[in-house]
Amino acid sequence: MNVPRQNSSCGVLVGRTGISLAIAAWILGALLPYGARAASQSDPVLPEVIEIPAGPFIMGSNAAERETGYKLDEAAYGHNRTRLWGWYDAERPAGPAETGRYAITAAPITNRQYAAFIEATGRAAPDVGPDTWEAYKLVHPYERTRRHAWQDGRPPPGREDHPVVLVSYADALAYVAWLSEVTGRTWRLPTEAEWEKAARGTDGRRFPWGNFWNPSVLNSHDAGPFDTLPVGSFPAGVSPFGLLDAAGQVFEWTSTSAGPGRRMVKGGSWDDKGCGVCRPAAHHGRPEGLKHILIGFRAVSDQ
Repeated sequence: MNVPRQNSSCGVLVGRTGISLAIAAWILGALLPYGARAASQSDPVLPEVIEIPAGPFIMGSNAAERETGYKLDEAAYGHNRTRLWGWYDAERPAGPAETGRYAITAAPITNRQYAAFIEATGRAAPDVGPDTWEAYKLVHPYERTRRHAWQDGRPPPGREDHPVVLVSYADALAYVAWLSEVTGRTWRLPTEAEWEKAARGTDGRRFPWGNFWNPSVLNSHDAGPFDTLPVGSFPAGVSPFGLLDAAGQVFEWTSTSAGPGRRMVKGGSWDDKGCGVCRPAAHHGRPEGLKHILIGFRAVSDQ
């Protein structure tokens, strides 16, 4: 734990001019998830998405769920620091909430998908310097960031289908703005409510897969490699709507404010065990400028 701290795919034609065939071909190859490729190689294709219908769902947690979260942490870590620090006390009380209809990427945005954005825009690739990392005052040593850092604008070899990390909130915003530009379809980051609904369904379950903790169905420190993995590596942990990696793997930026200069992040990470913080109801903010090895993002479209 870092303590300071039904299924459809969609494709669209490029609706704009000025995009070269070379760039279009690159986008096509990079955006398709899980190694899949469309029959036509002439148009960009969106990351795989799932459609979430408009309507109500149960958001937040009750006292019994929060207590379960603390007990999971205590059993996993052998201490009660998350309880002492009240990590779960500020969660929204369980009750009805509502969203409109939207589509959300089935998995977090991958290094391969993010690489198309870097190639097309020239934006700085994911990385962080040692002084900046030290200033964050996180428990992970700087050396651990090196396996996630890009070299010469390319993802680390063998990690192309891992979720992109070391991206700030502004980086995530820039990616969805670019994706909107090249597809002619408006993309944005999910709100906390949209993320939570997609992750847990409508019935208020404690985890994407149900009400009981199961360390074998997510990438957490309980049974995982203490590292990111290719997205979709734990299909048994899928949410009722079809969201993959909604618990563990990486935290994900949302557009919901957590106070001045901070945004809510959801989902827990490969670093966490227990895993109270991996519950969709968990409610934590991080500084917008943070470039963390535990934080990535996914994208939402209303079209």
